[in-house]
Amino acid sequence: MKSVFFRFFIAIAVLFSQVSLAYAGHLEDIAARGELLVGTTGDYRPMSYYNAETGEYEGIDAELAEILAKSLNVKLVYVPTTWPNLARDVQENKFDVALCGVSRIYERERTMALSKGYCVTGKTVLCCRDKAADYQSLEDINKPEVRIMLNPGGTNEKFVRSRLQNATVIMHEENAEIPGLIAAGEADVMITDTFEAVRYVHMNPALAAPLADKPFTVINKAALMQQGDQPWLNYVNFVLEELEADGTLPQLREKYLR
Repeated sequence: MKSVFFRFFIAIAVLFSQVSLAYAGHLEDIAARGELLVGTTGDYRPMSYYNAETGEYEGIDAELAEILAKSLNVKLVYVPTTWPNLARDVQENKFDVALCGVSRIYERERTMALSKGYCVTGKTVLCCRDKAADYQSLEDINKPEVRIMLNPGGTNEKFVRSRLQNATVIMHEENAEIPGLIAAGEADVMITDTFEAVRYVHMNPALAAPLADKPFTVINKAALMQQGDQPWLNYVNFVLEELEADGTLPQLREKYLR
């Protein structure tokens, strides 16, 4: 009987040691490697956009990534991902945190960890300026003759598939190319966040976002992490709270999102 109990306690000890190793934690891993691995799609102005001319990432999430790495006294290293692969890459621990305009949605919270939100946006329409009067509601867009161009895998596609089922959908892999294609007449509208729509209107006078002040949804943006590492989630939330309190986040929102 003693040997049975002994084997039982040994098994429990091994189990707990394995759990402890499994959740050694991103904070420890980051410190050991001297690098913060940040996943980004690099295709979302003004959140996290890869500028091929400068070789640098730009946007509010790019600045937050730099601040987060600096707070940890480590080097920032970007790990490219895509919207269709984002969830898998997070769950496979290919990077420590994703910062690229990630929306807080229930599907992600159930299987991953989301930080507190730090900027609010919503889905809206981007179209040619000379057609802006034609798109004043979802009903105006939800027609077979309206061509919606979108990239696969993100919340833009989820919104279109659920709310605009009658429209004609054209898939395009490169999100950052879609506004230019809308301006060129390759499609009629793009459904995206107000931040992105307004930024492209500022960049291209041929475009318009006629409903940017009346978005179809309300969405909060957040950092996305692997589920199960509470100290790491707490740390990211702590940094965001400090940046809000000291005025840094309000300044970044003013710089990039207004």
